[in-house]
Amino acid sequence: MKKRRLEIVVLSDIHLGSYTCHAEELLTYLSSIDPKVLVLNGDILDTKKMENNYFPPAHLKVIKKIFSLAAKGTEVHYITGNHDEPLRKFDPIHMGAIKVSNKLILKLNGKNTLFFHGDIFDISLRYSHWLLHLGSIGFPTLLRFSKLKSRIFKKMGKRNKPFLSTEYQKVRDPNLIAKFEHNVAQLAIDQHFDYVICGHSHHPKKQVIETKKGSCLYLNSGDWVTHKTALEYSFKRWKLYHYDNDKLASFYMDEELKSMDINELIATITNKANKKKKNNKP
Repeated sequence: MKKRRLEIVVLSDIHLGSYTCHAEELLTYLSSIDPKVLVLNGDILDTKKMENNYFPPAHLKVIKKIFSLAAKGTEVHYITGNHDEPLRKFDPIHMGAIKVSNKLILKLNGKNTLFFHGDIFDISLRYSHWLLHLGSIGFPTLLRFSKLKSRIFKKMGKRNKPFLSTEYQKVRDPNLIAKFEHNVAQLAIDQHFDYVICGHSHHPKKQVIETKKGSCLYLNSGDWVTHKTALEYSFKRWKLYHYDNDKLASFYMDEELKSMDINELIATITNKANKKKKNNKP
């Protein structure tokens, strides 16, 4: 069966290294698609849970599959989230063909598009709305506030919890989610973005949100803990993908994952990146 060719696929909140991750289903999904661009929008690795030394083979296979896609030419962007926060200090950095950064900006069919995880609003939903009203404040300032809060909490011996409830959103407050979505949209509109794409809330959504200053399309890729969802862009349109509604995904399996060693994948990507650099030299 032919794999579905897509321009962009966005995944977030996978939480590899945690007991709640649906790694096998995600691997099946990744094996069924052929994306030009893959955006990993935060909380891909759960570094906090990985301290328990839990990382089963299925989770490793997901990483191998991502490296395999990159080796075959898929442009892979890894955007950092609060659960893979240690990577933020390297922004930006290239791991072979994979670019790690705190945000991504693309122009899609003339539409300015902002990708970021969303946890910068953890500084407090109560205050982030007020900060946005300052007018000139944007993503970098909110990120600095978020990092400052993390450092303060660490010195106080407290855990810097996400704004939404307990273990991966088992309890959801609709009012908090609505406020989060509005603040994300307001930031995007103030910065003149047409699309804004995030994760963090574990709440998949596609909705036009309006403020006094304008409107934008708000998109959230959901998660692979509860919803098993992704965002897909093709033919100038965004759509939400739901794994549980896909009757064909289970027919796709990649034989390469059984035979290819992770070191071989990394070497392939690194060699490809080095060749690209040489070709770009004057």
